[in-house]
Formats: sequence, structure tokens, C-alpha cells
Amino acid sequence: MISIFLIILAYLYGSIPFALVIGRLFYKTDVRNYGSGNLGGTNTGRVLGKKAGVLVIILDASKALLVMFLTRYFCSLLSLNEDTPYICALFCVIGHCYPVFANFKGGKAVSTAIGYFIAVNPLGAILALVVFFIVLKISKYVSLSSVLASLSVLVATPFLDISLIGKLATAGIILLLVYRHCENLKRVKQGTESKISWM
Repeated sequence: MISIFLIILAYLYGSIPFALVIGRLFYKTDVRNYGSGNLGGTNTGRVLGKKAGVLVIILDASKALLVMFLTRYFCSLLSLNEDTPYICALFCVIGHCYPVFANFKGGKAVSTAIGYFIAVNPLGAILALVVFFIVLKISKYVSLSSVLASLSVLVATPFLDISLIGKLATAGIILLLVYRHCENLKRVKQGTESKISWM
């Protein structure tokens, strides 16, 4: 029962739409009405500026990162199943993508997935970031860079020193991220996806 309670809390924490909170609280703006309408750091940056975008990215990344650390602590303290943190992190990411506090229309899991990668394997997170910035430098597409960076982690997942449940949760997070970017990838193929101008 405690594990189920932690999973529910993880989903609810993931559901906090920081882009919406920051936009309304400090800028009196609902970012869902502008740009791509996405509740993520990239759209927040486009609509409200770099400072707001970076803040949202950091807060969204903290979601799965904190969930992993806190649930690991409680699992150790209460002798719970060691796979619980991975399941909680997966539900945290699901909450970010489909938040109960924002009509189940959330972000695309990029920042939250990075926070998860940092908690599970910092070297894997660095690998993903290196791939991300290389692809971004070449293509100027944030969406394509995010997908390819995540897929690089997916390739490495079978070799991670974590449980089978941990590997399945990692794969689930990555596949959800890719799924959330399907429309972006279609626009990349058509040449209509927005490109960055700062790199």
C-alpha cells in the first residue's frame, strides 16, 4: 500500500504544470495560448523569454530527479521493493505528459526524462546531452535533437547496471517521449518544424 501511495504521489508531482504556474504567476500569461501551446520549457522560452524557459526546464527536470531520490530513501527506510523508485519515476513522467491539473495536456517529457537519466546514470545523461547539442547544432531542431538523444540512451539501456524493471521503466519513459514528439517529427520531415536561431 505504501508503494501504491508513493506511485500516486509521484504522478501528482509530475502533474504540476510549472510552465503554466510560472506563466500565470509572474507573466499573467497562459503559455498554452501561444506558440506550440505545449507546457514545456521550449515553448515557455519562446513565449516568455529565456529566463522563464530555463526555469521551467530546471523545475521539470527536478520532477523525476526528486522522485527517484526520495523514493529510494523511503524504500531504504521502510524496506520497500527496490524497483518502486523506477515505477514512481515512470508515473511522474506520465503525470508530466498527461497532468491531472491541466486537463491531461502537458509537456513532452524532455526535461523530466533528463532528470531521470541523471538520477539513474549520470554518464548516460551526459551522453544524451552531448548527442542533443550535436544534433541541435547541425539541424536546429529541438524536437529531433531530443528524440535522437533519448534513443541513444535507449540503445545503452540493456547495459545499465539496474534491475529489469528499471530497464523497462527507462525504455517506457523514452518511448513515451518519442511518442509525444510524433507530430514534431512529421513537421521535421515536411520542413515546417520551427528551428532555433540562437545556435
